[in-house]
Amino acid sequence: MSLNLKQQYLEACTEYNHPVNAFIAEMFLQVQLSEQHAITLKICGNNRLVKVERVTDEDFLVVSKVLSQNSFIKDLDLRYNNLTDNGAIHIANFLKDKSSLLSLNLMGNDIGTEGARHIARALHNNETLKSLRMTGNKIGNKGGMFFASMLQINSALEEVDLGDCDLGIESLIAFSTVLLHNRSVKSINLNRPLFYALQEDTTIHIAKMLKVNNTLRELHLSKHEMTDFGVQRLCEALHENSTLKYLDLSCNKITRDGVACLAELLKTNTTLEILDLTSNRMEDDGAIYLGEALRLHNRHLKALSIVSNNITGKGIKALAASIKANESLQYIYVWGNKLDEEACVAFSDLLYTGRLSPSSTDVRPYVVDGHIYLAELFHGLKKHYYWTPSFGPDNNTVCNSAPTLSMY
Repeated sequence: MSLNLKQQYLEACTEYNHPVNAFIAEMFLQVQLSEQHAITLKICGNNRLVKVERVTDEDFLVVSKVLSQNSFIKDLDLRYNNLTDNGAIHIANFLKDKSSLLSLNLMGNDIGTEGARHIARALHNNETLKSLRMTGNKIGNKGGMFFASMLQINSALEEVDLGDCDLGIESLIAFSTVLLHNRSVKSINLNRPLFYALQEDTTIHIAKMLKVNNTLRELHLSKHEMTDFGVQRLCEALHENSTLKYLDLSCNKITRDGVACLAELLKTNTTLEILDLTSNRMEDDGAIYLGEALRLHNRHLKALSIVSNNITGKGIKALAASIKANESLQYIYVWGNKLDEEACVAFSDLLYTGRLSPSSTDVRPYVVDGHIYLAELFHGLKKHYYWTPSFGPDNNTVCNSAPTLSMY
């Protein structure tokens, strides 16, 4: 690099007659100091270490000038800024022309349907971008349709995050249809769509896709209003699927009957490694079903979250017994249930004997007046929205039990 990036940015501001954003200049300076050949540029609007002046549409036009001259910048993180549909036009032009980016994070901006159209069209012929996060941008059902259409053509994207984007039934069905044939997407986040009916048509279409898709490794279906009927359809499909590793069914309406279907699946499934059932209502019976499957049959699941499922000591004790017998299950998260003394004793035994590492669960025992209680730790399955950490020998699974102390 013959010229440092901060200087390039200052010269681009002069060229475009645009005022200097001191925050962007500082982020470019930090990149220059890293002296790496393939680097991440973080211009996050929620940075708490320096004074932030959030990126605007016009700011990105200047930034794109610098990026186009430096192909070693592979990852661009622009989460929590003030980018709108007009900024999306500049982003699209950059992606079409000279982009060498592998990852683009636009989470938490103000990009709508029109901005989604521009970005999706720019990706029709883009052959470099591997990861795109649009989380929290209200692109709506129509915006989702633009991205689904894009995936019919694009063969490079591997990670697509459209959680909390106000997707609708039509766009979810479109994604399910596209993924029948797309062989590049390995991870997709479709959390929190907007539904105006109780029918589970989207779950049925997703299940049909899972029967034939042999590429997808990670699927997020949080807040889909999914009931036991929908879970049964998914399990029927997953009996035939041999590739999915991470299934997120958190914040749905799954009861013990739906969990019974999942338990039957776990008896024969040899692929699934992470199962997130946070904030459902499996209760003790559901926990017992899971415990039996994990104790007697499954030796492949590595991480399980049953946080806030109305489980008492009876169910927790059953799961604790399965953990003693199953050395493959290394991470389990239970906070938010009815942790009575029976549950506290069961989990404290797992920790005191060393069967569970303190960093592999979200509770820690303590004793008061001879009675064991559990305190909450900020550990858990980290949301795909914010992180892509990994655990395991091949580093290909999205899960981590380290404390969630940072949002950037």
